[in-house]
Amino acid sequence: MNIFFIGDVVGKPGRKLFTRLLPELVDELEADLVVANVENAAGGFGMSRQIYDQLVGLGVDVMTTGNHVWDRRDFIGEIGDCPRLIRPDNYADGVPGRGWAVVETDCGPAAVANLAGRVYMPPVDCPFLSADRFLAEIDPDVRVILVDLHAEATSEKEALGYYLDGRVTALVGTHTHVPTADEKILPKGTAYISDVGMTGPSHSVIGVKIEPVLRKFITGMPNRFETAGGPVELNGVLIECDSETGKASSIKRVHREAEK
Repeated sequence: MNIFFIGDVVGKPGRKLFTRLLPELVDELEADLVVANVENAAGGFGMSRQIYDQLVGLGVDVMTTGNHVWDRRDFIGEIGDCPRLIRPDNYADGVPGRGWAVVETDCGPAAVANLAGRVYMPPVDCPFLSADRFLAEIDPDVRVILVDLHAEATSEKEALGYYLDGRVTALVGTHTHVPTADEKILPKGTAYISDVGMTGPSHSVIGVKIEPVLRKFITGMPNRFETAGGPVELNGVLIECDSETGKASSIKRVHREAEK
């Protein structure tokens, strides 16, 4: 099974490039499962039902999120009607939505789970114990399991990677919007990368206009952030795995650029 995971899609520029490139990349990479992090897809902050429907029509199998999933308040009441979209599993009990999903592919079933980190992040339950819980809930016949850990600290991501090594097919990091060069197969067969990076404006501060960010750092005063323009890049990873054992055999970064 070939799993294509696309890093944080940021605003309209990220969506446009993602929409344009995805069909050809699916063919080129022979992707059997397509997963994208979309927590910044609506104007750079949050998600909407309209965008969800567009991405389903584009062929995205599962959409993961993170700490910005609730930034658009109307989506809180809509997430229950979006079965292909998941939010971090380690949110408190009673939070709308769900933290993992199982989908059928031509190579068999695959599970996708979402977790949020706790270091330098909003308060959530323990991602390590939450992972134990959803792994116990997923049907043991589902051998391919991808985890998106939306977290700030590399140490937390690496620790969870080794904690889940051999129990999941892949653990991919999101949230920082900056791709890392540490993709590898861990000793027990789990593919790992600390951060996939973003699909959004290249000349920006993690996707947003530069000047307001500079003003905030220099003055300490709050500023309104907006998605940047200009050249756009797509970042993702292609993970090859055995659908019978769930073990990963390779993980490769995918990077594409466009003028706009």
